[in-house]
Amino acid sequence: MTPQTCLLIGAPVDSGQRCPGCLMGPDAYRTAGLATALRELGHAVEDHGNLTPVPLNRDLGDSRLHALGETIGWTRTLAAAAEAAVAKGLAIFLGGDHSLSLGTVSGVAAHAAAVGRPQFVLWLDAHSDFHTPETTTSGNLHGTPLGYVTGRPGFHGFPPLRAPVPEENICVIGLRSVDRAEREALSRSRIRRHDMREIDEQGIERLIAPFLDRVSAAGGMLHVSLDVDFLDPGVAPAVGTTVPGGVTIREAHLAMEMVSDSGLMTSLDLVELNPFLDERGRTALLMVDLAASALGRRVFDRPTRAYA
Repeated sequence: MTPQTCLLIGAPVDSGQRCPGCLMGPDAYRTAGLATALRELGHAVEDHGNLTPVPLNRDLGDSRLHALGETIGWTRTLAAAAEAAVAKGLAIFLGGDHSLSLGTVSGVAAHAAAVGRPQFVLWLDAHSDFHTPETTTSGNLHGTPLGYVTGRPGFHGFPPLRAPVPEENICVIGLRSVDRAEREALSRSRIRRHDMREIDEQGIERLIAPFLDRVSAAGGMLHVSLDVDFLDPGVAPAVGTTVPGGVTIREAHLAMEMVSDSGLMTSLDLVELNPFLDERGRTALLMVDLAASALGRRVFDRPTRAYA
């Protein structure tokens, strides 16, 4: 893989859900050796530290939604940071819960539009995150990023979208927990979506390859959003939204190796890591290994991990 400049941007977002601990994620990735792993692959690494959200000093008037003002502040901060970072190198956002993608995806999409390229999103997740503030029953805004970036209505108070991502430019893989409102909205959408049964029946390669081919043919920019709960909780326990039956370590590495082979990725989210729920750092280490696979590490390069 061609050496790149990787910009590490910490996003200790903990406002999108009610299980505290994701704010520790960025430093867990650093402790697990992300920067070292990327440098060993020949990449230059710039760690830009952790961001803080723009504060909102007004009542947004919706008590159903958890930490709405804080999440809007994070969205503003991350959109600006993402747009600036992706213009300089490969931006890697260290989360933080998945509400951070409200900002990261909208920011990189704004940059793509400015340079005249289409934005694509590969969403690796047990959930579709296609809710809006009006449809969510939990009130947790980490379930709304794809709703926001595609321009669904109901995001009052959030920054106006400068460049909505076309639904057909999004591929969600790993689904196994989708509620009725999302299922109905997805059925009316043009989002490409694949659940765990399709992975079992067809294999992950046959699902990802056509999407990557489409990104390449369009000359697109590719944002990859990797949620810890894409993985089976038996191998990645450090997440507050565990759903049994996720992908295996080998399937996850294959997905990231295919991203690497394509040479298309321009930005990456690593989200929903909750170190408070981890076991001797095993989930943080696995997520670092997956990021390294997306950036060129191969089977023979992998370190042996000891957790005892």
